[in-house]
Amino acid sequence: MTTPALLPLSGRRIPTLSPGAASFPHHRATLRLSEKFILLLILSAFITLCFGAFFFLPDNSKHKRFDLGLEDVLIPHIEAPKGAKHPGGQVVIHGQGDHDEHRHREEEESLRDKIRADHERALQEAKEKLRKSRDELRAEIQTEKSKVLEDLKKEGPKPLPPVPMPKVVGVNDGDPGEPDIKEKRDKIREMMKHAWDSYRQYGWGHNELKPLAKKGHSTNIFGNSQMGATIVDALDSLYMMGLHNEFKDGQEWIEQNLDFSVNAEVSVFEVNIRFIGGLLAAYYLSGQEVFKVKAVQLAEKLLPAFNTPTGIPWAMVNLKSGVGRNWGWASAGSSILAEFGTLHMEFVHLTYLTGNPAYYQKVMHIRKLLAKMDRPNGLYPNYLNPRTGRWGQHHTSVGGLGDSFYEYLLKAWLMSDKTDTEARKTYDDAIEAIERHLIRKSNGGLTFIGEWKNGHLERKMGHLTCFAGGMFALGADGSPDDKAGHYLQLGAEIAHTCHESYDRTVLKLGPEAFKFDSGLEAVAVRQNEKYYILRPEVIETYWYMWRFTHDPKYRQWGWEAAQAIDKYCRVSGGFSGVKDVYSSNPTYDDVQQSFFLAETLKYLYLLFSSDDLMPLESWVFNTEAHPLPVLHLANLTLPGSQAQR
Repeated sequence: MTTPALLPLSGRRIPTLSPGAASFPHHRATLRLSEKFILLLILSAFITLCFGAFFFLPDNSKHKRFDLGLEDVLIPHIEAPKGAKHPGGQVVIHGQGDHDEHRHREEEESLRDKIRADHERALQEAKEKLRKSRDELRAEIQTEKSKVLEDLKKEGPKPLPPVPMPKVVGVNDGDPGEPDIKEKRDKIREMMKHAWDSYRQYGWGHNELKPLAKKGHSTNIFGNSQMGATIVDALDSLYMMGLHNEFKDGQEWIEQNLDFSVNAEVSVFEVNIRFIGGLLAAYYLSGQEVFKVKAVQLAEKLLPAFNTPTGIPWAMVNLKSGVGRNWGWASAGSSILAEFGTLHMEFVHLTYLTGNPAYYQKVMHIRKLLAKMDRPNGLYPNYLNPRTGRWGQHHTSVGGLGDSFYEYLLKAWLMSDKTDTEARKTYDDAIEAIERHLIRKSNGGLTFIGEWKNGHLERKMGHLTCFAGGMFALGADGSPDDKAGHYLQLGAEIAHTCHESYDRTVLKLGPEAFKFDSGLEAVAVRQNEKYYILRPEVIETYWYMWRFTHDPKYRQWGWEAAQAIDKYCRVSGGFSGVKDVYSSNPTYDDVQQSFFLAETLKYLYLLFSSDDLMPLESWVFNTEAHPLPVLHLANLTLPGSQAQR
């Protein structure tokens, strides 16, 4: 049965019958008197119950909310009253107790009078509604709907405040100079054009492409909605590569078709790193306002995901209803470390561009909560329950489920122009624990990062974990105790191990995961770990190692990977992942991932470009390889934050 709909009438919300409730036969256009009387009794009883509940429910002021004592960090503009303690302590104002009690009684009596009046008015309005016919009710509902729609149209999107554009440098060109390197870079651009043109022809508007079937592809991370994930993800790569006509096509689609008011349940993490990250990067590179506006519209749709008892967001949120939930497979309803820990870069930029402190406050709240929690062996487990604030099963990984949390601690520091020392300290402490408990050397001399599971180290490393070589190199400068050289060397050792995982396959492409036991090293054992889905992490590490060392082997390794991708993953309708990198006759998975255009091809292009294309002093890449400019926070204060020192 359809429940009564609440629609605004005369500026208030009162119950009216929805159209669905009036599905009676034509000869019963009006209710009989006895039915009216019964319905009136039910309405009266319901309102009386609500009226009574007000007085019998416990006083909310006696119940404390989940509180971390963060008012001074997140809301510094609210000052404590004179004579009060610091926020979070007890407030005592001497000599005002009797006066406050009297005022409280007056307010309570006034509130009771208001509820009584509302009660009488609601009953009267309910009586009037019951006298109306079905057609009259329908007409009234339609009028109210039209009025609401008109009001929404009049409001329109709020204009964003003007903010100074961070200085952007090195967003195109990057000619490497050497003809043979330039030839390799041109080949990467051609691969990008083939991937984009195929998507443009066969999957336009869909999230991804099935290059063999030559049609669009959708996954559950975008709720099976057509949101053009590949378009948004590829924009900055197209811009950097000088493919401006393709960039313009993508921009036009976004202006005309990208709509976030869809009834779709999406991954908060994936939408943040691909869509918000992609739109913000496109805005900073091109200066086109539409990208900023769309990023903010989408960000507002993600905010309801944070409505949990702890402030740790749900993994998924419905863009239309705002209802959130977690993945069914995650440990006892937990949120995932890499997902709720990979929001900081984008959300700080959202606060910077909008002046809305909510985004900054959400991510700082997460950081403060984690800082207060006990960590087994100094390690962060991958699962945290957003209802209880307790860790799930004790599983720690620098690969899937954990990876980008550590990356964003380092990059929060870099993006703040190295003023966010709290983020840097948290990163250094985490890396120290990882090195102590997870990093080992195999019998064959290969350095690898294992996974900690319930007190046991699993000697397995995932392709996703291979990004860490680049992270160690990126974080080397600024390491405590003069350990910059040590972390650069550690990055080089991880890069070497990950290259071996590629080199020990038939296709010269790395498997999804590889073991270091039973005499096998850097080799996949299980059939379901032998696939390659166009992942970028190994090439990402090659690029960072190239930038910091200029050792030519990294370009050589990157070129080997590019040739293997072009030889074994290229099909007439784009690029596809392969199911077994150890088979000389591989079968395809028939998916061209959006991150192939956003990350894999971008990192290859940067690897064969000069260092003045996207210099690391000015840009920080999010975990989807979308570049965001360093914010020189010494000269500005984010709304809702304390001045950076």
